[in-house]
Amino acid sequence: MRDEEKNRVSQPSKFKKFFRKRWVYPAVYLFSAAIILTAVLWFQGNSNDQANDKNNDQTVYDGSQDAVEVNSSVEEIAKPFANEDKMVVKTEFYDHSAKPEEQEEAIVFYNNQYHQNTGVDYAREDGKSFKVTAAASGTVTRAEKDPLLGYVVEVEHADGVVTHYQSLQDVKVEAGDTVKQGQALAKAGQSLFNKEAETHVHFEVRKDNNVVNPNEYFGKTVGSVKASEEAPVEEEQADDQKEDEKQENSSDEQDKQEESSSGQASAKLNA
Repeated sequence: MRDEEKNRVSQPSKFKKFFRKRWVYPAVYLFSAAIILTAVLWFQGNSNDQANDKNNDQTVYDGSQDAVEVNSSVEEIAKPFANEDKMVVKTEFYDHSAKPEEQEEAIVFYNNQYHQNTGVDYAREDGKSFKVTAAASGTVTRAEKDPLLGYVVEVEHADGVVTHYQSLQDVKVEAGDTVKQGQALAKAGQSLFNKEAETHVHFEVRKDNNVVNPNEYFGKTVGSVKASEEAPVEEEQADDQKEDEKQENSSDEQDKQEESSSGQASAKLNA
């Protein structure tokens, strides 16, 4: 019994002597600080990993959604066909600053009138049809048949730029479709407006509803297209339609006058 009591008395005294040493408390403090710092770093590391995993989950590509052309404004405009070595220009763009002989080659004769060509008309050397492709990536805003121009497709791009394709057949897109550069839109066909060009595609580049010379922007970015000082294409087409309507009305009046005069002549003869 006495030995056990001695051991009980001696143990607390040894414990107190241990903590009386000067290095004990700093060592305990440093050890505790190290444990706390390690726990903090471990917690922060797990938080960052979870945040990265969350961001990765949000940026995973979903194949069911259409890709957004983030860099569409820096995409270079291409010609609306492949195999350029087999192609020829039927009618050039009418440039007001061009030479008279060049302007003469950019005139379209329709309905007894001369019209300035608002785009470039391309055809194959052998006269066969060919695939008409998107000059740049964008969204189809128009795909319909026009009685005068043939099938028409328009694609909207960045910065107010629109590419216009007409004299088409076998159209493969519709309004609302997202297309990539080089994707087939249709095949070249014919139009009543420019019969002399036969099977061809009429290609235009528009900026803020104004036509620009496509030849100045092939190989340049969509964002570099600048609006011209020409009248908006809708106004030009409206003027042409008004002239056509005037001519049609005048021809109808002439026919009526001829019918009435012939009727009066026959009435006199019968009398």
